[in-house]
Amino acid sequence: MEEERVIAEQDRKSAIGKMFDDIADRYDFLNHLLSFGMDRSWRAEAVRSVSERYENPEILDVATGTGDLAISAMKLNPRHVAGIDISEKMLEEARMKISKKGLSNTIEMICGDSESIPFGDQTFDIAMIAFGVRNFSDRLKGLMEINRVLKEGGMIMVMEFSLPDNFLFKQVYFFYFTKLLPLIGRIFSKNRTAYRYLPESVMQFPDNEQFVKLVARAGFSGIEQKKLTRGIATIYTGFKT
Repeated sequence: MEEERVIAEQDRKSAIGKMFDDIADRYDFLNHLLSFGMDRSWRAEAVRSVSERYENPEILDVATGTGDLAISAMKLNPRHVAGIDISEKMLEEARMKISKKGLSNTIEMICGDSESIPFGDQTFDIAMIAFGVRNFSDRLKGLMEINRVLKEGGMIMVMEFSLPDNFLFKQVYFFYFTKLLPLIGRIFSKNRTAYRYLPESVMQFPDNEQFVKLVARAGFSGIEQKKLTRGIATIYTGFKT
């Protein structure tokens, strides 16, 4: 049974990696289009949530994708930023952007698994994840790995999609998210399933208090959450104990 579980997890990771490889060249365009440009302000708010806590921090950006959060994290004046992702095509897009901005000496992109992070214990001051935790095969294991590579007192910041609280707004959100978004994504993307996977993964994600409890189980305390744009997204922060 254990071997079957491991194989199933590997198959899921491989499928997700291929899916993101397929949409890598359109990923940024679709992110901006499908979020009506809100992804930029969300990232800025995510960076603000960890600002002024550390001087010249070492930062890990988990599930970095095309590197937008890692680039935004330059506002924290980091000594070093490491981005990891299982999709090599997404990392290629990230490296091109980083090179154009002249940031290659500070930001490095590494192909790596969030549940087996290729760094030693207590390496980083801050770990950031934007819209990536829901793709973990084992969320608790991934969060515990992040705890492992953080220094004592290190900070975790997770930004994820969540479900709005307001009933009327939730109905509009559900219609857009489950009907229009997959259609638009299918038109512009080479992968027909990628933007059907997005709403499905969001609906299955344990948001709000359920996720706070999961972060606590992974060894973090002082956990807070901040809702963005009427609860469409939420920022969670906590500290390694």
